[in-house]
Amino acid sequence: MQPVSSSNGSRRRRRRDPTTMMMMMMPEMTTTTPPPGATITPRHRRRLSPVSSLALLVLLGILAGPLGQGHAADDEDYYIQELLSRDLYNRVVEEPEEQQPVAPVSDGMQEGPFRKKAVPKKSKKVSSEKTGKTPTEPKPGKTTNRKAEKSKKGSLKSPNSISEGEEGQYGAAYEECPPMGLETLKIDDFQLHASTTKRYGLGAHRGRLNIQAGIYEDDLYDGGWCAGRDDPLQWFEVDGRRLTKFTGVITQGRSSLWSSDWVTSYKVLVSNDSHTWVTLKNRTEDDLIFIGNREKEIPVKNLFLKPVVARYIRVNPRSWFNSGSICMRAEILGCPMPDPNNYYHRRNEVTTTDNLDFRHHSYKETRQLMKVVSDMCPNITRIYNIGKSYNGLKLYAIEISDNPGEHEVGEPEFRYTAGSHGNEVLGRELLLLLMQFMCLEYLSGNPRVRHLVEETRIHLVPSVNPDGYERAFEVGSELSGWSLGRWSQDGMDIHHNFPDLNSILWEAEAKKWIPRRMRNHHVPIPEWYQSKNATVAMETRALVAWMEKIPFVLGGNLQGGELVVTFPYDRTRSQGVTREQTPTPDDHVFRWLAFSYASTHRLMTDASRRVCHTEDFAKEDGTINGASWHTAAGSINDFSYLHTNCFELSMYVGCDKYPHESELPEEWENNRESLLVFMEQVHRGIKGVVRDLQGRGVPNAIISVEGINHDIRTAADGDYWRLLNPGEYRVTARADGYSSSIKKCEVDYEMGATRCDFTINRTNLSRIKEIMDRFNKQPLRLPRRQPAQLQTGGPRQRRTGT
Repeated sequence: MQPVSSSNGSRRRRRRDPTTMMMMMMPEMTTTTPPPGATITPRHRRRLSPVSSLALLVLLGILAGPLGQGHAADDEDYYIQELLSRDLYNRVVEEPEEQQPVAPVSDGMQEGPFRKKAVPKKSKKVSSEKTGKTPTEPKPGKTTNRKAEKSKKGSLKSPNSISEGEEGQYGAAYEECPPMGLETLKIDDFQLHASTTKRYGLGAHRGRLNIQAGIYEDDLYDGGWCAGRDDPLQWFEVDGRRLTKFTGVITQGRSSLWSSDWVTSYKVLVSNDSHTWVTLKNRTEDDLIFIGNREKEIPVKNLFLKPVVARYIRVNPRSWFNSGSICMRAEILGCPMPDPNNYYHRRNEVTTTDNLDFRHHSYKETRQLMKVVSDMCPNITRIYNIGKSYNGLKLYAIEISDNPGEHEVGEPEFRYTAGSHGNEVLGRELLLLLMQFMCLEYLSGNPRVRHLVEETRIHLVPSVNPDGYERAFEVGSELSGWSLGRWSQDGMDIHHNFPDLNSILWEAEAKKWIPRRMRNHHVPIPEWYQSKNATVAMETRALVAWMEKIPFVLGGNLQGGELVVTFPYDRTRSQGVTREQTPTPDDHVFRWLAFSYASTHRLMTDASRRVCHTEDFAKEDGTINGASWHTAAGSINDFSYLHTNCFELSMYVGCDKYPHESELPEEWENNRESLLVFMEQVHRGIKGVVRDLQGRGVPNAIISVEGINHDIRTAADGDYWRLLNPGEYRVTARADGYSSSIKKCEVDYEMGATRCDFTINRTNLSRIKEIMDRFNKQPLRLPRRQPAQLQTGGPRQRRTGT
């Protein structure tokens, strides 16, 4: 391979540390270039003679004095470490037969009760070198899946040909590396560079796979990197900050509602010093041209013929859409080379000690895993289904409680759902991990988990939209794009497919119908929504029936693509307004619930973290009112609040909707504490039982809190739970046919709901009606008695004698 200069001879100036400056002034130092066909390695940098090496060691000893004092973890310089460990890298790269095996795509955890033994999978693809046949390009527009990977004749596609959404151009005899983290933000903005930029909002820091632009494009947050000039000398560069084994590139076009820009072909170059570059070659030693995108949204993955070890990698666009510009979003597949001294790796490393099944599960594997959990903890778990999807897949739920299958008086019901958007996979896997974690921790005697299980009835539905998930799962984590599998099989957005009860309530309030003609809670579902011809997904109907059957108190639905917790209302009250703060009567409670999740998440409230797309939610403590973000009618959050007793929130648990399998352990660590803390909030506020004089529970009794224009109702046994922030409240319990009862209930700051029971009396009228109904008799209608003054002629008549 011939060295290629930095983008038409242009070189970027870099800040040099004292060690680097001294090395440049040393004599007997020569610059070498790699021979043709060789993989670039650290030995192709500057070589030192023995005298220079001795001088360098002396210099390093001096620098280790005054310059080396302080906190080692903070002041340690990467370039000094790189020089000290260069021999290690040379051995790793120059002796591939003795190379240490790179960590596989899985998380690398030890085998546990939920994990199958890892068995290396043999590649089903055959290299075109072995077949001796010339690969051909697939027909455009043809979709592919896992079964299509197998070629009928055993031959493979050309390295220069790929169709959108495929797993790769050709078979690789080596193990493919996971994404480096452009999409998940592991790669920070300072590691991304470009030759030129059209404007700041289209800079290299925006060239991340699946990054989204706003509706109105601006100078800060646009949907990709766009070059300042449209010529073949432009490039997009990623600094791995250490030697990395690169195995492939994934590209997309620019995210935009108003323009069409994507790269149709490109070259890949690598370097160890960002000055001398080597272009990847094909088998005939010509520059390898990779086929890029055919439109702007579907990702295209290209794998290299052989792994390439270097620190820097560049993508050099060679052609682009003829009606557009050079714009792209990208992800790099790469495995960092072993280096225990690397500062950047240590700083960002997140590990987990939980021995769980960290991998993506198909529908069948999900069902099997839930069965394993249930068999392992049979006394506290129960598997049931709440309905079926459009394709007939069951919507499985698992219940975790000390008495599964029974509603216990005084024990609140909690739910987590995930996967209403089928391609937002992280929430689904988090719930599968949560059920494994709670089973293991309960068996090990964890007091916190045992208290949750014994005092709460927990329901987990990991996949609300299994049809959509299966479509995304078939393609894979990096190639599903932003929308594949999002909707149900019949094209419904399940998350916003519920009846719009906001308009009904607000219209009733405007007409002064509340509370005489209509309640401020349990708003009825309109008749048109319940008809068979209504545009309602089967999955939504199943959720509605489930929510009406069980008296849930608190719930969370896990979403993806952002890092924020949203709370009702999700629809703006003003007509035609896309963003407007629209609080509920329980706004203070919702804000606390949202903050309880966001504040315990590892990243949501971190003010220094990079925004996922266009919104900086960290400055709002990682929470936001749904309507002030973007209006949406018929959301599950609004429906749950207005039609049932349940307070529902949405947790957007990660920037990457479908993270790679290797990211799951870290994502679990990011969300584990939040998942537990939010469940514990179901025990905040007041709870109790409303009974009559005979001690029987009164169902559907109304619990009102003075100053909050939203009531709740008791369950079938007369028990209730009212989420409230700490304070003193005047609470009223009333029911049809009963006299009302008022109490003052105080909520403490400590966890645990305050007990506040009520006893209400039957009214005389209700007793009479009950007796008459029992004996099937109607009350007598006596003739109306005339006033006494009319019967006797009245006082005036008596006085006058007339």
